[in-house]
Amino acid sequence: MSPDEYCQEKAAQSGSSFYYAFLFLPPERRKAITALYAFCREVDDVVDECSDPSVARIKLAWWRTQIEQMFVGKTDHPVTQALAPHIEPCRLDATRLLAIIDGMEMDLDLTRYVDWAGLSKYCWHAAGVVGELSAGIFGYTQDATLEYAQKLGLAFQLTNIIRDVGDDARRGRIYLPVDDMQKYNVQASEILNSQHSERFVELMRFETQRARQCYREAMRALPEADRRAQRPGLMMAAIYYALLEEIERDNWHVLDQRISLTPIRKLWLAWKTWVGGGRGLVKQLAR
Repeated sequence: MSPDEYCQEKAAQSGSSFYYAFLFLPPERRKAITALYAFCREVDDVVDECSDPSVARIKLAWWRTQIEQMFVGKTDHPVTQALAPHIEPCRLDATRLLAIIDGMEMDLDLTRYVDWAGLSKYCWHAAGVVGELSAGIFGYTQDATLEYAQKLGLAFQLTNIIRDVGDDARRGRIYLPVDDMQKYNVQASEILNSQHSERFVELMRFETQRARQCYREAMRALPEADRRAQRPGLMMAAIYYALLEEIERDNWHVLDQRISLTPIRKLWLAWKTWVGGGRGLVKQLAR
């Protein structure tokens, strides 16, 4: 199995919404974004699959070394072998790739966030920086596109947090800011015990509006000159925003189930956005 095939298999197995956007890219850019996604999956799996935090730290330190070596021409792992050819053409940089690993280490150190400032920092490491790297792979000419990509990554991560409240609670994690929970009088014990209430619904409505604001800011920041090049990100935005609306329609019953879109619906949303150049979606979400 070649490095590119390894990354392709890693991406396909995940079932992620990102995979649907990859399908529409030219071959070289598709290889680059698939390798980036495979790297994110590898380091995320370290935290999810290692029950011993000390072992997870050792593995993340190994990945740090792999990234550092990749930028001096040495690659041992299929993922870094697949990423290496795209460093210059796609403006990949070590600082951002290492920042993703920093985000994984935050998951080892923190299970709660006091406020939005703390959570937004985590969201940047987990997804905002991935958005910036992805923008380089898709291609951009304006610096403002990086602001768009960072904000869009933030919106994606918030959507994930809203969707995964129950799953995260079963792992002992609550990403919802403590001060937001206090504002709506929702106790951690209620979330950990899957207790759905009107207070919880109000909390989730607030977090959903925060996510929508991130989508709005992202769309407003995207320069028209780079809109077509950034269509893969817009395709993912169409899928994630539809998921957010689906969660709202289900009255945020996320404590005991994982709400998702069907593969055919994801593919339809991705195709529609690609064909339309993303223009309609930008106008819709920027309102």
